[in-house]
Amino acid sequence: MKNIRALIIAALSWICFAAPAQATLHIDITKGNAEPLPIALPDLAGSGVGMEIMQVVSADLERSGLFRPIAKQAFIEQIDAQTVTPRFSDWRQINAAALITGVAETNGGKLHVAFRLWDVYGEEQMVGKEYNTFENNWRRIAHIMADEIYKRLTGESGYFDSRIVYVAESGPDIKRVKRLAIMDQDGENHKFLTDGRFLVLTPRFSPNSQEILYMSYAGRQPRVYLRDLQTGREESLGVFEGMSFAPRFSHDGGSIVMSIAEGGSTQIYKMDLKSRHLIRLTSGSGTIDTSPSYSPDGAQIVFNSDRGGSQQLYVMNADGGNIHRISFGDGRYGTPVWSPRADLIAFTKMSGGRFYIGVMRPDGSGERLLTESYLDEGPSWSPNGRVIIFHREFPTSHGKAGPTRLYTVDITGSNLREVITPMDASDPAWSPLLPL
Repeated sequence: MKNIRALIIAALSWICFAAPAQATLHIDITKGNAEPLPIALPDLAGSGVGMEIMQVVSADLERSGLFRPIAKQAFIEQIDAQTVTPRFSDWRQINAAALITGVAETNGGKLHVAFRLWDVYGEEQMVGKEYNTFENNWRRIAHIMADEIYKRLTGESGYFDSRIVYVAESGPDIKRVKRLAIMDQDGENHKFLTDGRFLVLTPRFSPNSQEILYMSYAGRQPRVYLRDLQTGREESLGVFEGMSFAPRFSHDGGSIVMSIAEGGSTQIYKMDLKSRHLIRLTSGSGTIDTSPSYSPDGAQIVFNSDRGGSQQLYVMNADGGNIHRISFGDGRYGTPVWSPRADLIAFTKMSGGRFYIGVMRPDGSGERLLTESYLDEGPSWSPNGRVIIFHREFPTSHGKAGPTRLYTVDITGSNLREVITPMDASDPAWSPLLPL
């Protein structure tokens, strides 16, 4: 975490170059299965790190499913440090719609990067950016560049400069080891946060990406912990009669919601993180209310409950009032999470012996199922609300639980991709964009 924090604070700056006010190149992402935009991504001129930067940029953009990087062997013009304006006819000849040019220079451990995004057919510059930081931050600069390109060509914020925390699993079923792990959204810079002595579940990021909540069996009973990613300091958020679990931060990070099991029922509570004052939000004898998630404005909470006889989704005001059911399809619903754009709620659905990841509007309308498998569970949103990450469990030939892997899927239901991890993985959570 210390390396991440030092990343931009030390020396990152960005300067906009002059660019035409009217640029027409644009990807329409409102339609499912949009045709990927062909884009030329030559290595940045200057030092060797320019090639590494563009490899990461290319991988980010290609993985989104919205871009098709053109093979370098097809390039006619060779971009170098002296290139001011590219020969657009050369790039049109290989069907490039967009082009990146730029430089990457290193000096005494410092890194200077400047790049331009060009509309090849419009023959005009769309974006110009410049960055200064430490040389070992080159990978994050690449993610930031990819975000800029994505934003300019789609009209939406990017999601590449972000991280994923998840539960790394190893060992036999009867003695499963579960550790917290964190990595960049592309699987790089992977590291473990806990040593595996105690089982951990459901990690969740704070709005500033600097802290996580999770449930741990470190004490005599499972309870919620708070961990500072920079210092590694962690603390229990209360000891109760029963277990506490399924935590999530409020929209401003000042409080959390979680479930506490006591007296034969499970209810949702809100805790102020400064005062540790606890307020019960739900009630009911013998009911299980869990998996709460705030709306982006903090005004409402979605959760799942069996209060109606089967596990369904409900929405309530942030103070616990106006509880109403929003899921009415076949089967059971769980693990709801509100999109950062506020327009959708993602969920896990269980029906007919199959598991699905789906989305619906906050009023319950417009339900769409995006994935289906033996076991898909635990959705979490990308920072821009465009992509969902979840974990998938595969059955063995004997019908028992098998490997678990992380996958992403676009909200259109297209572009299903595995996120590579060094071992089995579950319970993913996607961070907001990292602070600069």
